[in-house]
Amino acid sequence: MVLAVDDEPNGLDELVHCLRNSPHVAKVFPAIDASEALRLLSTDDPRLRERKDRGLPIVDAVFADIDMPGLSGMEMSRVFAALRPSPALVFVTGHAEEAVNAFDLGALDYVLKPYQQDRLDRAISRVLDKLAAAAAPPPGALGGEPVKNDDEVIPVELAGTTKLIPRSSVRWVEAQGDYARLFTTEGSHLVRIPLAQLEERWEKAGFVRIHRSFLVALPLITELRMGQGGYQVVIGNEEKVLPVSRRHTRALKDRLVGSGRNG
Repeated sequence: MVLAVDDEPNGLDELVHCLRNSPHVAKVFPAIDASEALRLLSTDDPRLRERKDRGLPIVDAVFADIDMPGLSGMEMSRVFAALRPSPALVFVTGHAEEAVNAFDLGALDYVLKPYQQDRLDRAISRVLDKLAAAAAPPPGALGGEPVKNDDEVIPVELAGTTKLIPRSSVRWVEAQGDYARLFTTEGSHLVRIPLAQLEERWEKAGFVRIHRSFLVALPLITELRMGQGGYQVVIGNEEKVLPVSRRHTRALKDRLVGSGRNG
């Protein structure tokens, strides 16, 4: 069951049509604005009441436009995101510039208008993957605490398409003014996120600042060595060499020693 929210009647009809075309969607609840969507939280619909009684989200996913009069899609989605359990959030909008805010809120996908069936089908697949992951016990979690999967994704705009880059695929990050360039195994991607912000968000995920211009995935450092201008690190097997500034050398050594002991 999914909720579709769009303040434009034609847009809502198209969104509902595409969602109902998917064989994986059993029921679509349309809402013309955020207020109507939030009324679902107090509905007496027996199907939704049964989901609540079973400890399930009121709907599996919310497909919401962002730019709506009154309560915006982002504000409405914060209400759904605060529910426990919460539905998957998918934003459908004509405004690519809100992607970063959407993923900060925990959005699973970000689909740009005009609606296309294959693109919405991919978003539905992401929802299905999330539902399957929530239903299956993670490896090593049987009889114990579940392992939390918090692999953040970063939205990247490529020729009008929003591509999701998982943090786990990022090897190092280079600062470029107010932007950051993410280097992955497949190439590099420029995102409008300051390096300092990524450093703060990704510290617990094993990323370490080695220079004012570089943030590196600590487990991928294979060598710390002295170069002509000071210390350097080697990343993985690709022999990528990055400089380590003097102010970050001690902290890096401490992190590498601690990582070695824990490993």
